[in-house]
Amino acid sequence: MNHDETPMVAVDESEPLLIAADDVARMMGVSPRTVWRLLSSGQLIAPLRLGGNTRWRRAEVIEWIAKGCPRPASDQ
Repeated sequence: MNHDETPMVAVDESEPLLIAADDVARMMGVSPRTVWRLLSSGQLIAPLRLGGNTRWRRAEVIEWIAKGCPRPASDQ
């Protein structure tokens, strides 16, 4: 494979790539309100803002949970 090529990743097309706070909450076993509190306090990985919607990348949430939900590094 050339260095310029992006490796192919197997994607389960039955699962959405972007998920809402309710989905993140279910994955974590907490309430949606807790997800928003964690986000506000800087303890949750950053979401994407798409228009008026807030979504997280499913793969990033899975990886973050697998790592034990570490506090994200500050961008500042």
